[in-house]
Amino acid sequence: MARITIRPEVFGGKPIIRDLRIAVEHILGMLAAGDTPEKILDEYPMLERGDMQACLLFSHRALAGEHVHERIPVQQNA
Repeated sequence: MARITIRPEVFGGKPIIRDLRIAVEHILGMLAAGDTPEKILDEYPMLERGDMQACLLFSHRALAGEHVHERIPVQQNA
């Protein structure tokens, strides 16, 4: 979960991956559409396989009813 962050000024405060401005929901959508992790890594070379696992863990915990947003650090502008 440490790979997922929230920045209020990025994507309306939606969860993003390692502050890279890549939304968790975007990666989940690609996986749901049938893209392989390898294809995603090819298209987004700054990502790591662990980032995709973090997206899946985030969505699992959210659907399981955990309060995941309370566990994600909110990054503020300096």
